[in-house]
This record gives sequence, C-alpha cells and structure tokens, in this order.
Amino acid sequence: MNAATNFFKSRAAVGLWLLAVALVILAMVTIGGLTRLTGSGLSITEWKPIMGALPPLNDAQWADAFAKYQRIPQYVVQNHDMSLEGFKGIFWWEWTHRFLGRLLGVVFFVPFVWFAAVGAIKRSEWPRMLLLFALGGLQGLIGWWMVSSGLEVRTSVSQYRLAIHLGAALLLLVAILWIALEYLRGGKSTGTSKRATAFAGLVYFQMLLGALVAGLHAGLIYNTWPDMNGKVFPEDPFFSAPWWINFFESPGLAQFDHRIGAYAVAGFAAWIYIQGMKLSGTAKVSAKSVAIITAWQVFLGIATLLMQAPVWLSALHQVTAATLLCAAVWHAYELRVYPNTTVIPGEPRE
Repeated sequence: MNAATNFFKSRAAVGLWLLAVALVILAMVTIGGLTRLTGSGLSITEWKPIMGALPPLNDAQWADAFAKYQRIPQYVVQNHDMSLEGFKGIFWWEWTHRFLGRLLGVVFFVPFVWFAAVGAIKRSEWPRMLLLFALGGLQGLIGWWMVSSGLEVRTSVSQYRLAIHLGAALLLLVAILWIALEYLRGGKSTGTSKRATAFAGLVYFQMLLGALVAGLHAGLIYNTWPDMNGKVFPEDPFFSAPWWINFFESPGLAQFDHRIGAYAVAGFAAWIYIQGMKLSGTAKVSAKSVAIITAWQVFLGIATLLMQAPVWLSALHQVTAATLLCAAVWHAYELRVYPNTTVIPGEPRE
C-alpha cells in the first residue's frame, strides 16, 4: 500500500498522467478528423460548455436539435433530404468530439490538483500547468469559432479556422508531451538539436497544409500519383488575385503544396534515420521510430489520394501524422537532453 501511495506522489506518475492526457488529445484529433470527414461538424449549432454536455434525451429534444440544424446553409443546400435518423448519425460524431474536450478538462485538472497537493508537481511548476489548462479552454473557444464560420453563409467551416483549430490542438499536444518527457526521462537541457527540432516543425507545418487540403476538399481531385492527372503542376493554380491568396484558396495548389511538403518530410526523415544509426540508447530508437512512421505515413498519403480519400483511410492518415509529430518531438527531446549519446559531427550545441 505504501509503495503504491508513494508512486502516485512521484514525478514518474505525473509523467504517465501527462502521457494519458496526450492520448486524449490524440483521440480528439482523430475524432475531429472523422467529424470533418463525415460532414458532422455543423450538426450542433450552439455552444453550451456546461448544458451541452448532455445529448438529447427524448424525442422532443431530438426534434429541437434537428430543427436548429435545418436552419443552416449546410442542410438547406446539401442535406435537405436528410431524415432525423440521418441527423442523429452526424450528431453523435460532433457530440463525441465535444465530449472528449470536456473530458480532457477533467482528466487534466483533477489529477493536477492531487499532484500539486502532494508535492509531486512543485509550486514553481504550477504556472506552466495552469497555462496548459488555460490553453485547453482556449482550444474550445477556437473550436466554436471554427464551427460558427459554417452557420450563416458557408456550407462548411472555413479552411483557415480549421487549420488554426488543428494547429492549436497540436501545439497543446506537443507541449504536454515535452513536459511528460521531462518528468519521465529527467535530465536538464545540456545541448540542442536544431535539425531535429526543425523536422518537428516541418511535420507540424505539413499537418497545417493537410488541414487546408481537407478544408478545400482538395483530396477529391487530382487522384493520380506521382503526376497530377498527367501533369506536374495543377491546372490554372493562380486563378484568384492577389496571386498569393491561391496558396490558401486553390484546391489544386493546396494539394500540390501538401505533396511537396510530404517529399520534404520523407527526405528529412531519411536523413534522421541515417544519422540515427550513429546514435545510441533511446536516441537511436527514437530516430528509427521517426523513419518507420514516416514511411508508413507516405504510403497512407498515396493510398488516400489514389482511393479518393475514403473516410477510414483519411482518418488513419491524420492520426498517423499526429503520431509522427509525437515521435519527432521525442527524438528532439532525446538529442537536446542527452547529447552525449550522439556522435553526430557538426551538430550545434549550447
């Protein structure tokens, strides 16, 4: 009993708790992707952080929720023949996504209070934990801001707000993972790996490009590889003025950019693998993990494109991307905290 009690007062327990929080965020990213892919994100037209935790519990409540959905453009333009049963099908995706967001708040805050009370989280570490909690709440606001963009005129959410929503979730995931590694792996920052950090940044940027592709439904066009319907470049990519807006508005150009980003990620991961064979310990393991997940992700990306983005494959592609980001952060951490395990010539040090 004493051993168990002591464990739940340890820094290792804090690290495992934060990893569990990271898994909830990963689940949210996955369900969020499925919500978008199934066209379910606009099924709940109100934001009620407390009362909205309960789904409709009787026929009258279901009828009221459906009536509110019937007023928005997505129903009027796209789903005007949808039945109540069909509405329930998309409602549950969005409700589950929001439920996970509420669960995340509980899973984070309640254990934090315990760990802070028993001293496993030092008083000097409280501010950053509270900042993470605040960022989680901000993510909920960003999510509603995204949903609101599709309630008045559009039949789907803004691709810009979609990218910001995903980007904020990924930043929260990265921050929690890094802090979890500090508790589990220990060690102080004795070096740096700018290249490993740059790779993590590249994966993050590539995921934001993927969000633009998703928001523009660009995965449903140019479903050939390595060419784009027999061409290297999409047709008429700069149709809007000013020219730079096309990088965010042109579906063909968004897909092209995402392809180029994928090649950059694959090339960078290959370099990490080659250099990783010169490492030792967990740094070597993390380098191998980056390479393996990247190879799998490239395969999934090509398959998703060729098969015209089926829901299950697109969701797997997104969650694998988030997993790759986690592996990249892990590798960067290992090189930063344990630089003496490396024998990479010329790697910058602090």
